[in-house]
Amino acid sequence: MGVWRLRVHSSFAAAHQILHYGGPCEALHGHNFAVTVEVEGNVLDPKTGMLMDFKILKGHLAAVLAELDHTHINTLPQFAGHSPSSERLAQYIFQCLARRLEGGTVRLVGVRVAESPGSEAEYREG
Repeated sequence: MGVWRLRVHSSFAAAHQILHYGGPCEALHGHNFAVTVEVEGNVLDPKTGMLMDFKILKGHLAAVLAELDHTHINTLPQFAGHSPSSERLAQYIFQCLARRLEGGTVRLVGVRVAESPGSEAEYREG
């Protein structure tokens, strides 16, 4: 049986500080974070021929990113006491999206967060 994978891309702007880093990234600084989400499934809707409407997946992602956009991420309760690295952001976005997609026809495969071109972190669950 075949598997289809869909990817959507979005972005958000936010500030953060990497705790215990010992370098310039420990100071408050910001990024335009680029986010890529990948889902998969093996059943297409017989009427539309789609695995999932891109618009719906983008809507779920937009709702999650709205919580992070134009914030100082360190001050958000979900990151209290933790360094909001790209790795932790990818994990947080994954967990939020997984809850939103639960019970649907697709499985969340992974979330990538890039803080600059060429530097990205990906989170997947085993």
